[in-house]
Amino acid sequence: MKTIDTVRLTGIILIGCLFLAHGAAASVSVQAYMGDVIPLQGYSYGSSTVYLFLTGPNLPVNGVALNNINARADEGHFTQVETDSNGHWMYNWGTTSMAGRLDYGSYTIWVVDRPNDRSHLNEADYSTITIGLGQPGITITTPGTPVMPGTMDLSSIPNETSVVVNNDYKGRTPLTLGGLEPGMYNVTFSRFGYYKFSTPVKVESGSVSEVIASLEQQTGGLAINTSPAGAQVMIDGADAGISPFTITNLTAGNHTLNVSSAGYTPQGQPVTVIANQTRAVDIVLGPVSPFAGMWVAGLILALFAVVIAVLLITLYRSRHRKSE
Repeated sequence: MKTIDTVRLTGIILIGCLFLAHGAAASVSVQAYMGDVIPLQGYSYGSSTVYLFLTGPNLPVNGVALNNINARADEGHFTQVETDSNGHWMYNWGTTSMAGRLDYGSYTIWVVDRPNDRSHLNEADYSTITIGLGQPGITITTPGTPVMPGTMDLSSIPNETSVVVNNDYKGRTPLTLGGLEPGMYNVTFSRFGYYKFSTPVKVESGSVSEVIASLEQQTGGLAINTSPAGAQVMIDGADAGISPFTITNLTAGNHTLNVSSAGYTPQGQPVTVIANQTRAVDIVLGPVSPFAGMWVAGLILALFAVVIAVLLITLYRSRHRKSE
């Protein structure tokens, strides 16, 4: 048996780091059984409250609250969860605590940064998770039956990402951890220059729980002003815009600005982009010297004079030899 949890990081984190992306939602998929309590957690950096609702078989198309299938999201009913000072939120969803009964099948949980139902998601930031609710089976164990250990198969994009399991450092991805007791584990992925995130992973007896983590690079911005305004700005050799302007979604770290404007001396300048910040950059261009053109013209005339002198001397010597 192989359980696969796909984790993708993009603002709200859901079952392990799904960041809010305006107008588009990344998602993960989890398989559970009717009657399970499913832990949901994540981060919302843009709002102090997240609004959860559910869609799926025989439910209103615009969704219902997670704790009451009769409370419609398009009538203003949501499951509201407050975030802490770090933007973190948690909610345990009881699949049978719904003031009604769900059918078996595939459901989608929507996590939104404002009270918008499914028909108004273009005005909000959100993420989703797909939950497959199956019918629980019947098992029997006898005294003395050994419990088979489980395994976690951990990989990431990019590779060489540090992995911490229940606060213990385990190594770098790709990483396989065997001999684990069945149960829930908290797995944290971290790499310099990328957003760190954690996800709960369920390890089952004799099975492999696979986690594929896609990390998002940390980004920041630059607010660029030049004197004079209207200068052409290039970042790392690519056209960025005409000053003044603000550019976002630059990867954190070092970059190179090149600024040019007619009648002014071009200027290059290194800048450092700081994650989750927009840094102001002011660049003053110096005017081109009015004597620069005259100096170049004088140099050309001097070279021309030297060439003429050499030609005249050569011609004089040639005629003098002939006269002898």
